[in-house]
Amino acid sequence: MLLPDNMRPENCIYYNGAIVLKVLQTEKKISVVDLYCRLREQYRMSFAILQLCIDWLYLIDCVIVKNGEVELCS
Repeated sequence: MLLPDNMRPENCIYYNGAIVLKVLQTEKKISVVDLYCRLREQYRMSFAILQLCIDWLYLIDCVIVKNGEVELCS
């Protein structure tokens, strides 16, 4: 769900997308597996939520996904 009105923000794609962008600002290019490991450790994000975030960020032209790597658009 993009904008929940009755659930915790940790389950929102906007919130989790911002976390993904925060990580990508420090690591300009990172593999999906490494990104997942980092997010799972720090934020307990599930892989399904990560995939939804990457899809959403790709659709709004914030990230590029190529060969299993996620890169922040400039």
